[in-house]
Parts: sequence; C-alpha cells; structure tokens
Amino acid sequence: QVQLVESGGGLVQPGGSLRLSCAASGFSFSRYAMSWYRQAPGKERELVATITSASAGSNTNYADSVKGRFTISRDTAKKTAYLQMNSLHPEDTAVYYCNARLFLLRVRTDSAYWGQGTQVTVSS
Repeated sequence: QVQLVESGGGLVQPGGSLRLSCAASGFSFSRYAMSWYRQAPGKERELVATITSASAGSNTNYADSVKGRFTISRDTAKKTAYLQMNSLHPEDTAVYYCNARLFLLRVRTDSAYWGQGTQVTVSS
C-alpha cells in the first residue's frame, strides 16, 4: 500500500538543526512532487517547501518564513524526500507533514498522499 514514513523530528535548541526524512513506497515516487507542511498549535496547516518531480527539474520553492534556513531535497534511489532545517527558531515548532502530489503536464491532479507527521520542538 501507499506509505509516506517520516522520521527525524525531535527536540532541538534555538539555532540548532534537524533533518527530516520521508520514505515513500507503493507509488511512483519519481513522478510526484514532494512537499513539507507544518501545523503549529492553534494555527492552520502551512506549506513550508516543495520540490518538483525529477522530470520537472527538481525545482524548489519555500515559504518566506523559512527561506535561507531550510532546504528540501529528494533522493530517487532511496525514494526519500528530506527537509534540512538550520538556524531553527521557537516559531518553527510544529508537527511537520510530508506530502506527495502528482502533476501531469504541470497540471495539479487529485492524486496525493500524506505522511503521519513528526513533531519538531524548538526550545531552550
């Protein structure tokens, strides 16, 4: 079955770093755009970063709040997406979710999958 299995969350001090991983199975990973979302307590889910499929160029985009600090990447051989988070702020505290979505001819489709979420807590 389709699975997105996340790992790498945890507790880190302000200014520290974490790398989140999202291991994909049960679908054609290379054809899907991968994104990371987050949801902080009392707030709506927020798109953090996106990387397009390899065939679309693996282009990246970031929320202004994380630009320059976070890096999204993907590894075709490992069928895994990553989110490298540096210079973390307390405001980055949230549950982080992995998302996969299929685009055909650059058109968004309804084929999408979600991971279970992983907690990131930034606190001194």
